Amino acid sequence: MGITNWFQEKVTDPLLSVVRRGADPKQLAFSAALGITFGVFPICGVTVLLCGMAIALLGSLCHAPTVMLGNFIATPIELSLVVPFLRLGEAIFGGSHFPLTSDALKKVLTGQASREVILSVVHALIGWLVASPFILGVLYVMLLPCFKILIRKFSSSEGRLKALPEEEGIIATRTLDMDL
Repeated sequence: MGITNWFQEKVTDPLLSVVRRGADPKQLAFSAALGITFGVFPICGVTVLLCGMAIALLGSLCHAPTVMLGNFIATPIELSLVVPFLRLGEAIFGGSHFPLTSDALKKVLTGQASREVILSVVHALIGWLVASPFILGVLYVMLLPCFKILIRKFSSSEGRLKALPEEEGIIATRTLDMDL
């Protein structure tokens, strides 16, 4: 029961909060796909920084809470994709197969990384760079119909018409402009 409550609180409730505001399904699908794509970046601890930079660069083209939620959802997947990204990078460069041993991980964690370990990290980064446009595209195509359904199901027409106090003047101005 504990994991169900945690999932409800950390994933489902924030997602429904976003959907109930009547956001654009294309923007939400792109933002979630972007967050997940950056969330599987093969260097742990960097994903939040990447998402923050993407949000800052893209501005209104993405929905910041959805990008961060996608990043959060991708966290458990991140470590499982390091090896496939590494192998893809090795295949691209024709590099030797790096043996993944506990000794190599120990050297990385203690800062005694050898040239081979550093090269394997570069291979994993290249693998992610090559795969990321495909990951982003496939996720967008898969998530767009999901967000359309969610918005249709959970977004009420009165929720779309309600405005936050600071937005009321903007909406009133837009309404007046449309009437003229």
